Amino acid sequence: MSQLRSRARQSTSDEALVRALYEEHGRALLAYATRLTGDRAAAEDVVQETLIRAWRHPEVLTNGKGSVRGWLLTVTRNIVTDRYRAKASRPTEVAEVSETAAAPSVQRDHAEQIVDSMVLMEALDQLSPDHRDVLVEIYYRGHTVTETAGRLGIPEGTVKSRAHYALKALREKYARRPGGTPARLQEVVV
Repeated sequence: MSQLRSRARQSTSDEALVRALYEEHGRALLAYATRLTGDRAAAEDVVQETLIRAWRHPEVLTNGKGSVRGWLLTVTRNIVTDRYRAKASRPTEVAEVSETAAAPSVQRDHAEQIVDSMVLMEALDQLSPDHRDVLVEIYYRGHTVTETAGRLGIPEGTVKSRAHYALKALREKYARRPGGTPARLQEVVV
């Protein structure tokens, strides 16, 4: 029975010691931990862990060797260092993804793209070189009318005129076609 009372008194005095430590050093510890972690919530966890270690080892605080605050700050720094090292040694965490986002995206058959490209190349081959060059510069190289004029060495008005007549010729040719205009060509001629 006397051991229980002794433990109870010891527990009460340890709790009082931790409370006193927090009141006296809590702000400094929190500021230091926040500076080290860059995160207030993580810093609060570090301070709590520091006080738990102080509670587990009250003899270190009452032995009279060195500064109490110095010991607490050292413990705080060591906890932050340990957490950093532990995090660095683990693989990077990835956020959970819903099933729909995790499912691989379904791509359409690339055969259709190949056919469209072949039809487009055939269509461009049937144009005059002047008309073809203008369409290639504008629609496939992504140049503006001004850039196309500079690259081909012709006036801007000529670029606009050639583009207009080239697209008109493609529209007329593929409007009569039984399958209609291929998707890739439709981007250009429509």
